[in-house]
Amino acid sequence: MIGVVFALAAVLLTLVLKGVSPMVLVNLPAISIVMLGTFGATMASFGLPAFLKLPKLMSVAMRAPAAESRTMRDQLVTFAERARREGLLALESDIEEVRDSFVRRGLQMVIDGLEPETVEEVLELEVEAMSRRHAHGAMMLAAMAGYAPTFGILGAVMGLIAVMAKLSQPEKLGEGIQVAFIATLLAVGVANIVFMPLSVSLKGHSATEAAGRRMAMAGILAIQAGDNPRMVARKLDTFLDPGVKATTSDARPEAGVATRLADGVPQAGAS
Repeated sequence: MIGVVFALAAVLLTLVLKGVSPMVLVNLPAISIVMLGTFGATMASFGLPAFLKLPKLMSVAMRAPAAESRTMRDQLVTFAERARREGLLALESDIEEVRDSFVRRGLQMVIDGLEPETVEEVLELEVEAMSRRHAHGAMMLAAMAGYAPTFGILGAVMGLIAVMAKLSQPEKLGEGIQVAFIATLLAVGVANIVFMPLSVSLKGHSATEAAGRRMAMAGILAIQAGDNPRMVARKLDTFLDPGVKATTSDARPEAGVATRLADGVPQAGAS
C-alpha cells in the first residue's frame, strides 16, 4: 500500500509542479472508458465469480506476507521431539490446536499410519492446487494491466474523433483533446501503479506460502521417519531466509506443546 501511495503521489506532484490541478484527472468520460472497459473485458475473460474476488485479491496483495516460517519451524521441531520421546500417537491430543490446516492434515495422516509416499503425494497435490488458485488471481490482475492501456488508446481515439467533429467550433476543441490525453494518462497510470504491481505482489505471496508449505511437508515427513529433532531443525533451517536462520537456535524446544501451538501459523488470505 505504501508503494502504491508513493507512486500515485509522484504523478500528482508532477501535475502540480507543471501547474496543473490534480482534479483534472476527475474526468467522467475518461474514467468510464478506462475503468468500465477494463472491468468488462476482465469479466469476459475470467467470469463474474472470479471478478467479484477482485477486492479480496487487492487487499491480500497490499498486505505484507506473514512472516511465520520461524514459528512453523519451532512447532515442527517441538512435534519431532515429542514424537521421538513418546511416539507418534502422542501428537494426536495436540494437533487440533494447530491453526494451519495444512500442517494439521499432514500430521493426522502420519498419526493414522499412512505410508510416507502417500502422505507426500497428498500434501504435494495440496500445494499444487493452492499455487494454481493463486496463479489465477495474479493472472487476472496482470490481464487488467494489459487491458487498461488498450482502453486508454480507445479513449484517446474517441477524444480525437470528438475533436474532428467540432472543427467548426474551436471553443469546444479543448474538451475533446483533454479527454484523449487524460484517458491515456489514467490507463497507463492505473495499469502500472495498481494492477501490475499487485499482480507481482500476489505472485510473491503465493511463492512465500508455497515455500512455507513445502517446509512443513519436509518437517512432517521427517517426524514420520523418526528423525532426531536436531536433524529436523537443520532440515527446516534450509528453508529459512538467512536473516531468520541467523536467529534460529538448534536448542531443544521447551516443553508445553499446547502453549507453543497457540501461536500456530494462520492461513494466508489469498488461499
